[in-house]
Amino acid sequence: MKVLLTGASGFVGSNLAAVFAERGADLHTPGHGALDLTDRAATLRAVATDPPDAIVHAAILNDPAAMAARKRAAWEAYVGATRNVVDAANAARAHVVLVSTDWVFDGTQGPAPEDAPPNPINQYGFLKAASELVVGERAERGTVARIAGVQGVHRLHPAAPRRQDHGFGYFVASLVAALRAGDPFVVWESDAINMLATPTLATGAAELIWRALEREARGVLHCCGGEHVDRVTLARRAAVAFDLDPELVRGGPPPTAPTAAVPYDTRLDARATAATLGVELPDLDTQLERLRHELEGAACHST
Repeated sequence: MKVLLTGASGFVGSNLAAVFAERGADLHTPGHGALDLTDRAATLRAVATDPPDAIVHAAILNDPAAMAARKRAAWEAYVGATRNVVDAANAARAHVVLVSTDWVFDGTQGPAPEDAPPNPINQYGFLKAASELVVGERAERGTVARIAGVQGVHRLHPAAPRRQDHGFGYFVASLVAALRAGDPFVVWESDAINMLATPTLATGAAELIWRALEREARGVLHCCGGEHVDRVTLARRAAVAFDLDPELVRGGPPPTAPTAAVPYDTRLDARATAATLGVELPDLDTQLERLRHELEGAACHST
């Protein structure tokens, strides 16, 4: 399968690229310097020149401050780029997959099924929800793949330090780094942050997206793990899974308040996705075991 993957230099994108390569994909991963997705003519021309079987669109503008300051540029980077990608896919008769997020929900809808109406409460969630509409209404062969609470290793920057933030991403990696150093880890607890989610291993999400391509599954999919969890429970179970001291896990308020609204509960109900793809979604302990293997493998390669 020939796949054009956008955003391959990012955390999620680098894992998509790794899994797709393992599956034998003929992979094309143009960076922003080679292909500006907000340039409609350039996007249509690039896809028409070497038509893929599928386009997986994972590229985002990952700069909240810039997005808040330059709203038109943010709109073009998300919604405009998605429109260009979808139209290019249609012209090439390619399957297009938009990688989206659990943050399209407002924090009161969990566990949200695939057909729950999005109700975002921040700019990122709004732009992703608007991009989902582009795929749903414009794509001839379109899929929205929502991911959630993504854990894993950045394949291009495996040794880069990770810090806890107001979401769930990279949470386990930041906890493991602290506990391995013998330092206590304060799990942030607040009504103003993401406290409940459905943690997902980045490679696991990539495998589900690949299966969606193989099955030509369309519509909205929740490409996530199979177990919901709160932040403290995730921290304690991760400590046990990595043979670290759970007594070093503490609870406390975040040092700073979020600069924008954050959804409290972003749990995803993925039962329909599991049935569509013919899979059993992994429980948390299974994902943590895989994550330990990935983190330790990345540490070996970086030494």
